[in-house]
Amino acid sequence: MVAYDEPCVVPIKRTLQKIDYQNQTCKELEEPCTKRVRPLGRVTSLANLISPVKNGAVRRFGQTLQASFRGDGRSPGVPQQKPCSKAAAPTPPKRRNSTLWSETLDVHQKGTFSTKEIKRQEAIFELSRGEQDLIEDLKLARKAYHDPMLKLSIMSEEELTAIFGDLDAYIPLHEDLLAHLAKATGQDGTVGQIGKIVVDWLPRLNAYRAYCSNQLAAKALLDQKKQDPRVQDFLQRCLESPFSRKLDLWSFLDIPRSRLVKYPLLLKEILRHTPPDHPDTASLEQAISIIQAVLADINMKKGESECQYYIDKLEYLDDRQKDPRIEQCKSLLCHGELRNKSGTKLHVFLFTEVLVLTRPVTRNDRHCFQVYRQPIPVQDLVLEDLQDGDVRMGGSFRGAFSNADKAKNIFRVRFQDSSQGQSHTLQVNDIFHKQQWLNCLRTAMLTQKDSTLPESESLSTPASNEVCTKRRSSTVSTIIHMEETDENCNCVDLKGLKIEDTSRLVYC
Repeated sequence: MVAYDEPCVVPIKRTLQKIDYQNQTCKELEEPCTKRVRPLGRVTSLANLISPVKNGAVRRFGQTLQASFRGDGRSPGVPQQKPCSKAAAPTPPKRRNSTLWSETLDVHQKGTFSTKEIKRQEAIFELSRGEQDLIEDLKLARKAYHDPMLKLSIMSEEELTAIFGDLDAYIPLHEDLLAHLAKATGQDGTVGQIGKIVVDWLPRLNAYRAYCSNQLAAKALLDQKKQDPRVQDFLQRCLESPFSRKLDLWSFLDIPRSRLVKYPLLLKEILRHTPPDHPDTASLEQAISIIQAVLADINMKKGESECQYYIDKLEYLDDRQKDPRIEQCKSLLCHGELRNKSGTKLHVFLFTEVLVLTRPVTRNDRHCFQVYRQPIPVQDLVLEDLQDGDVRMGGSFRGAFSNADKAKNIFRVRFQDSSQGQSHTLQVNDIFHKQQWLNCLRTAMLTQKDSTLPESESLSTPASNEVCTKRRSSTVSTIIHMEETDENCNCVDLKGLKIEDTSRLVYC
């Protein structure tokens, strides 16, 4: 059992008693001496007890966490040491087995295979090894994180379910693939045919739709719970323990998603080293098409879930700000933290049919986005690409008499009818991210424009289309300041700018 109330008091007190005992023992063993011996002063800080090893005390606390999981009943504290001995070095983090398939063969066996076949078997072995690692991580997430936090009442069962989802349900899924690969492995260690196995197994990965769709809400809840000192202390102890491999809890929870996107790459690698006349060739090509369709469906469901998540987080100051098109949106094209002309941080959301500017706020420990000014329907949006230095940013008194605040990487958005709302000048941190925003806004405007045109007008000549495109590309404006965000997501993440990978947008 891990103690959390005053966690450092018991270890320090025991250490003080031990040092006093060691000091007394050393005095009894010493020969009489006329020199004055300075008595050991009272230790007033844990820092005085730390060995020269970096973060030694913290790591010793973390190492005892594994013992508590085994149920030995010991409280976390400084490990027992022999009198007058040096502190033991911290246990190094656990490492993955990185053995290659060819390293499992002896010299005579290796000589019986061609170079191409060895590479094919290496790719299949990597697929199998990855499944084993995934199963171990899923079990570890339950054993080392979920169960202890539930037993110690660090989180409620409902909170843990919202964060961890149904991770246990996916373990038999991957164990089944391993079992089929084991049956297909011959006595010489090679897998003859894998195509039929993966074709039958890959559709079952649709089970991850619910888990991936819930990731955004799960991450937000986990970040909120980290504000609790007990949760933070527990997760820090786990991070310092060897079993974590220096990975935090979210890294373990995100492993299934990152594994999903690797399947097409693994299958393509196997196919690349498979001879054209091999029975697996056609099956592997079919398997690649299946997994791409599965990932597209999961990504679509995840995008809809993310869109609804942010819609639910919107807070309106005036009923006139509520646009029915927001509630009807199924896709969030891009969003990120920006700055307006006065230097205020805004979080801007570009939905399929409306652009919404918000200010991040907290209400009763709940993070939400307060709608700023009037949302701008995409069909009424005008975009202006401003040149560097055209606008002074910041709004300070000194800035009115100085060129230091002349902004770069800015653009402006406004209504076609200026009476419907004011314009917004927004700034990005560099030209690359500015171009990303401009591309998304222009594409959304073009898509919305095409959807509202009569069929006869949509069949216009290429020349007229080119003129219309040039006219549209000269519209829009906004100042955006990007910040670092999570990189393990299903959209392009560019320091806060998130661009969904959808068929209606330019792939960025």
